Amino acid sequence: MINAKLEEAFNDQINKEMYSAYLYLAMKVYFQECNLEGFVNWFGVQYQEEMAHAMGMFDYLSERGGHIDLRTIDEPEVKSSEILGIFDQVLEHEEYVTSRINALCDVADEVKDRAALNFLNWYIKEQVEEEANVGGLLAKLRLIGEDKKALLMLDNELKARTFVQPVIG
Repeated sequence: MINAKLEEAFNDQINKEMYSAYLYLAMKVYFQECNLEGFVNWFGVQYQEEMAHAMGMFDYLSERGGHIDLRTIDEPEVKSSEILGIFDQVLEHEEYVTSRINALCDVADEVKDRAALNFLNWYIKEQVEEEANVGGLLAKLRLIGEDKKALLMLDNELKARTFVQPVIG
């Protein structure tokens, strides 16, 4: 049986992961309205990844005998109507998620749950990758500036991204 404090922290993080998926779905809508199909694809893959992250934690908590507490998912807020601003928000959000994963690890460490710490190592590595991915896109977008041709080239590049179901844990 999983510790009650750790169970609560996992339930909180499952909600945050589902919110992340919902946020990326809202951003996908923005790019659909701009007819930028590569960005639409990129955010669609982000949505799928975040749902996979949530379900990985969901399954882990269930496997450990914990109670799943599905909570209300807050309405997502896309804070900008400009591409660069949206990706600034994505990086800020991924940094927030990283801080929440670290906090979850702190709880697992506090209650001395080595199995949970081992499980959460995958999420730590994933967050490093997420922040690097978004940081790379932000650098490209800053380099592009107002160049519409370069933006369309990047959009075309983003069409190639595919979702690969992660093996978590």
